[in-house]
Amino acid sequence: MATNAIDQTRRMLSLVTYLRERPGAHVDDVARAFGITQDELISDLDVLPMCGTSFRGGDLLDIDTDGERIWWHNPDDVASPLRLAADEATALLVAARAVSTLPGLREGDRQALLRATAKLEAAAGEAAGASSRLSVTFESEGGVFADVDRAISERRRLWLRYYSPARDELTEREVDPIRLFAVGHTYMEAWCRTSEARRTFRLDRVAEIKLLDEPSEPPQIELRDLSEGLVQPAAEDPEVVVEVGPGGRWVAEYYPHDSAEELPGGGLRVTLRTPDPTSLRRLALRLGRDGRIVSPAGLAVSAREAAREALAAYGPHDGRGPDPVA
Repeated sequence: MATNAIDQTRRMLSLVTYLRERPGAHVDDVARAFGITQDELISDLDVLPMCGTSFRGGDLLDIDTDGERIWWHNPDDVASPLRLAADEATALLVAARAVSTLPGLREGDRQALLRATAKLEAAAGEAAGASSRLSVTFESEGGVFADVDRAISERRRLWLRYYSPARDELTEREVDPIRLFAVGHTYMEAWCRTSEARRTFRLDRVAEIKLLDEPSEPPQIELRDLSEGLVQPAAEDPEVVVEVGPGGRWVAEYYPHDSAEELPGGGLRVTLRTPDPTSLRRLALRLGRDGRIVSPAGLAVSAREAAREALAAYGPHDGRGPDPVA
């Protein structure tokens, strides 16, 4: 089951206490106790050694596993109470006050955060006074989040003006929101009444949003498991082949793919799948001389045309800039 960052943080905090009391615990026993898979547990254990008693590192948790058992080698070294430096306390206070102003934050969470902030202010002493002279503001995404959160809780439909980067256009649509989640950015999963299909919308691409009086009635659909990431190509999705030079090898790391074959000179021939091949035109433009779309032929042609149009916007091509996508 996919979890958000807050759920994972809570689990990892509990995991520290659990492992302290059970030296040499078996991986399968710990995973079963926390209701997660062994792979998810190992992923948590990969993060814990980067945590410690200070934002600067301090005494880090010396935790490792041989795949069967988990060993914590320095539990006594990190048992002393946390001591924050002045700048660390200031950063925490500024962040806490900023988060408490988010319009999408539930009131119970806001009150809990304010109580924790008050305790931190008392412990920080003079640093608390310095932090009060600093502030952080959030972009308009916070307002969109609040409207989506309200629409979900009140089961109301939404009207959106949404920017689609793949088509470089603004579209208007009505949607029945299903859930909010974060994978790098914050997204809304919803049933789109325009396309009569499930769609995912990135909140920072919502140009305008309105709550409607119509009830939200999305069909009964199974929620996607997001533990493997937002983009999860299906076997029936169209196949796209991209060839990249040494400077474009990052494509194989950034995009889920079926295969990545080595090419002479350090390049790669990457085969991947996507439900919307036209979205890869932006990838072709980003690659420039470092890569090209090989197939399907229609996508390769449209990528070349998009490159020519982009170059034309800068005036006559003088031969000094990058060539159009081949």
